[in-house]
Amino acid sequence: MAYEISPYCVRATFPAGADLSSSQYRFVKMSGASVVGAAAITDRPIGVLQNDPTQGEEAVVTISGGTKIVSAAALAAGNSIFTAANGTASPIAAFGDAIASTVFVQGQVILASSAASEIATAIVSCANAARGN
Repeated sequence: MAYEISPYCVRATFPAGADLSSSQYRFVKMSGASVVGAAAITDRPIGVLQNDPTQGEEAVVTISGGTKIVSAAALAAGNSIFTAANGTASPIAAFGDAIASTVFVQGQVILASSAASEIATAIVSCANAARGN
């Protein structure tokens, strides 16, 4: 079962720039002074959304630390992750070197998920993410 590591996280609040009510535990990115859902594998997320705000409401975002995250595919403990096109977490190793040069490493899985759309636990560091290779 996925879990939070909330006392040891860096979190911030931003206005939701879109309806994020179905984006809890997915990567979000900055859009001006607001956050919106990550929409491409090349996006550079600011963090993982912790609540489910509608447009204009306060979005709570984990920028660094432990968080639950929705998986795009099966995730194993130790996988380095990046954002899939829908803001879910994908394992970099599954895509090889070609994709590693186009995505930003966002964190590492510490509690696995066995399939897409499941909740995993990861340590993320989105404040200054680097390319995959």
